Amino acid sequence: MARIRLNQEYRNKIANRMKIHIEQEDTQEKEKFFQERENFKAHQDKTWELAKVCVERQYPKADVDMAHYLQDKYPNVNTIAKDSCFHFGYMGKPEEKDEEDKYISKHFDFKLNGDMDNIDRQDNENYQPQSRDFAYAYFRDELKGREGCNPDITIEMEGKDRNPHEQKYKDANDKYLGFNCGSDNLTSYSAQWDKDYELDLIGREYCRDRQIAVSKEEFKTFEMWQQKKGQLVMAHYKWIKSVLNQMKEIKMGLKGYRYLDEAIELCTELGLNVQEDEVIRTNSTGLVIYNPKNLAERIKGMKNKNFSREDKIKARLLYEAQSQVVN
Repeated sequence: MARIRLNQEYRNKIANRMKIHIEQEDTQEKEKFFQERENFKAHQDKTWELAKVCVERQYPKADVDMAHYLQDKYPNVNTIAKDSCFHFGYMGKPEEKDEEDKYISKHFDFKLNGDMDNIDRQDNENYQPQSRDFAYAYFRDELKGREGCNPDITIEMEGKDRNPHEQKYKDANDKYLGFNCGSDNLTSYSAQWDKDYELDLIGREYCRDRQIAVSKEEFKTFEMWQQKKGQLVMAHYKWIKSVLNQMKEIKMGLKGYRYLDEAIELCTELGLNVQEDEVIRTNSTGLVIYNPKNLAERIKGMKNKNFSREDKIKARLLYEAQSQVVN
């Protein structure tokens, strides 16, 4: 039987199948993301309970009730408003070397698109996530199942100039999540989320005008919660970046293959069972030809990069043992 030549249509079909397969694999990067996402809501709820204590300490319930009474009685009184963000602060030394105490204050926003902190980019300086990328990570499954949305768009566009393709998906994401509200927006994850984190505050409408005193320990608790948001975003980034790196190699290999059976062999080596008739059923060669087995091993090495200290010691001892045998 004559070998079937690999055209661009077949390459695209196989690449799409491979991306689904890679995203479904259980890897350390994926597990880290799932853990961060699963644990975050409980962390936020616990921190919110502390926020309520701090706010109610500043604005006692009796005072809030009186302000409500006056606002309801007099049309020209407008002093109570619901809010989800606060400026918490305390007197302390910004750095250990400072001799004098200063008022240290920071903005903490419990809304779905609230601020994040301490994004650990390491070698990923081109990745510039925004506050809404937390919502893209937290509601990734919901966005992934919505036609026209792409929760991974910020990661896919890393290092690239802003373009209509990126903006189209971000607009769709924001609309579905409820950041861009409208009469046709029947599902608002943002509104449902924000409603769970609201308190009645006395003062003007801008949270900057309401400085709320807290202890240093309470302040650090709020900072840890804010950092948790950034950790979830970075776990999302590292998982999807691993997927994208693998797909880059796969597409490069597919471009170099001449025949469909070579692409099928690559799929098999990577644990995906694909038959030729599946690819053909629905109806340029690269300069470098990759051996399917070698390429598969290269791609497998791109994931599960987090090794424990014990694993590193075992690997080092094995390396030294092998070196002694060679010598």
